[in-house]
Amino acid sequence: MFNDNMITLTRDCEAILIPAGEKVTLIKGAKVRITQSLGGDYTLSVNGSLVKIDSKDSDAIGKEVDNLEIEYTEKTGDGTVDESLVWEAMKTCYDPEIPVNVVDLGLIYNLDIQKDDNDLNNVVISMTLTAPGCGMGPFIARDVETKVDAVPNVDNVMVKLVWEPMWNREMMTEEAQLQLGMF
Repeated sequence: MFNDNMITLTRDCEAILIPAGEKVTLIKGAKVRITQSLGGDYTLSVNGSLVKIDSKDSDAIGKEVDNLEIEYTEKTGDGTVDESLVWEAMKTCYDPEIPVNVVDLGLIYNLDIQKDDNDLNNVVISMTLTAPGCGMGPFIARDVETKVDAVPNVDNVMVKLVWEPMWNREMMTEEAQLQLGMF
């Protein structure tokens, strides 16, 4: 979702420089342009660079803070984790440079839900990135972790970044390939 209008920041806010993954502070009064708005976060163009701001800072660009909590209809009464809700949560996570969620990009290699000896539900996710040197990797993984942690009955989440097999465009869903013009 590209917005051609310049926006003036109404306050200082933290951002992540793309693709380096370095934290920066955007200063009140800076002129920015929204280049992507998905999963509750925003990718902005600032002085020729791209940055990502979290949904909690969307008021700095004149947008309402989007809580983006998935509407969970009910907790499973038996204390188990509904795997479909975990997948749904992961589909709200995006690479700030690519307008396709991490599931449809084919970045999620494995999902394992285990109950441990203390009766806690542990979710272990193996995921990769489109490029091993991507500085945004830790931020994308943290986004997945945070959103999966909100799923009912999830007690612990661990996201492991893996590099084998190496990601390629054939791992994307057909819909994602069509959306990105990579068919």
